[in-house]
Amino acid sequence: MDIVEHYLYTKEHEWINIEDGVGTVGITEYAQGALGDITFVDLPHTDSEVEQFEQLTSVESVKSASDIFCPMSGRIIDVNDKLSDDPGLINRSCSDKGWIARIEIADMDESSNLLTAEEYSSYLESLDRNGVVDTDE
Repeated sequence: MDIVEHYLYTKEHEWINIEDGVGTVGITEYAQGALGDITFVDLPHTDSEVEQFEQLTSVESVKSASDIFCPMSGRIIDVNDKLSDDPGLINRSCSDKGWIARIEIADMDESSNLLTAEEYSSYLESLDRNGVVDTDE
């Protein structure tokens, strides 16, 4: 399982990579694996405001549709337009090229509400022990 050490994570299986007050957001390998082949990404609109843990967007796959939540509050400053033509990029590179949006973070203190890579890894292990395979809680 690809868990990037310096990213922060949510229990809904989103990640955020924070650099210079900007957070790049995507979904984890666990989430894309549970979804299966992603066929559509409803990209959010730039300049829109998002709140921590509120819906950022949704993705559709051959298995289901799933809401994607924003790990931190802020203003969307960029979206990954490549996903419009190639939503499967998330399946192939969910922790890198398959990012969904970049946000200008409004409150860095919100990062304390997220999981470190080690905490997220332990969380996934607890799901496996309990036999949970669905990404919805």
